[in-house]
Amino acid sequence: MALFNRKSTAAPTVTEAPAVDPALAALTGTYTLDPAHSSIGFTVRHAMVTNVRGSFGEHEGTLVVDGTDPANSSASIDVRIASVDTGIADRDGHLVSGDFFDAEKFPLMTFRSTRAEQLGGEAYRITGDLTIKDVTRPLAIDLEFNGSATDVYGNERVGFEGSADILRSDWGLTWNAALETGGVMVSDKVKLTFDISAIKAAPAA
Repeated sequence: MALFNRKSTAAPTVTEAPAVDPALAALTGTYTLDPAHSSIGFTVRHAMVTNVRGSFGEHEGTLVVDGTDPANSSASIDVRIASVDTGIADRDGHLVSGDFFDAEKFPLMTFRSTRAEQLGGEAYRITGDLTIKDVTRPLAIDLEFNGSATDVYGNERVGFEGSADILRSDWGLTWNAALETGGVMVSDKVKLTFDISAIKAAPAA
């Protein structure tokens, strides 16, 4: 027992908070997605043998970046369903119809973040609620920070790219057609892809 009752003369251990990278801290602020230099797309298997790729041409959103504490970062994105483009007008028309997105009734797909975390290095994960039609489900998106720059117009930009795999049936997108050789016309699994360029808002006066 004497060991536990002995008064220590050693100096108490002080745990120092990790130093904040000044370059990363300088990124802190609110950013607006630049739709002209951003892409929100998807890839889905067609007829069991090839991939169809598409994107949504109209989207807007806001990123709140906290370079000092990434956990305080957030994202809010709205995507206009009717802007879907797979390169074939008839296919796009089918996607916006009641068989799939029913864009007339549900014009927007939305994402609202609930959590952000740094996984290490330039890797991040943002988790939130993805709403398609009238269904809201959690979604985790793995992102890579591509860097920051000041463009020729003086805009401060940040860039991220990443992806997430979903099952479209989880959001009520269940249309399909059976193939004579077995399998189905459209796979349930869809890969969502994000290539984001965002412009930092000027500080409030």
